[in-house]
Amino acid sequence: MSRLDSFIRRLEAQRACLDFACAQIAGRPGPVFELGLGNGRTYDHLRSRLADPQERWPIYVFERKVAAHPDCIPADERLYLGEFHDTLARAAADFPSKVVLVHADMGSGDSAANAALAAFVSQALPPALASGALVLSDQPLNLVGAEASPLPEGVPEGRYNLYRVKT
Repeated sequence: MSRLDSFIRRLEAQRACLDFACAQIAGRPGPVFELGLGNGRTYDHLRSRLADPQERWPIYVFERKVAAHPDCIPADERLYLGEFHDTLARAAADFPSKVVLVHADMGSGDSAANAALAAFVSQALPPALASGALVLSDQPLNLVGAEASPLPEGVPEGRYNLYRVKT
């Protein structure tokens, strides 16, 4: 498979997982975390899928350094700027057991760095997660109190990761 085909399949899987998760939380208002803004595509997708005049799903973005498309940058009060190691614990304290959805797109080309970051996120994220919350990740996670869930139809195993916090 070419790298272009692999990239397209990853984006298709990502979109299917995001759409699935947004439908799953439709009746459960609460904060949403986007770990990794990148160029803002998935943030923009979440923003469009969770658009609500009552803002039942405020999206908080975590990014080391913002370099997104100008239309895809969250307001300052919804942006945790800095390293995950510094911002995620603070956010978990700000939203204890309240977050209903997390999308973590944090992988790089460095497998050792990916594993270390996934281990940190696996440890730091659970205090923020509400009962029944969904976590989508490009990296495998080991979240205490959560279990792997089946991926949406059409998404091959291993292409993305979906976890649900036990109720």
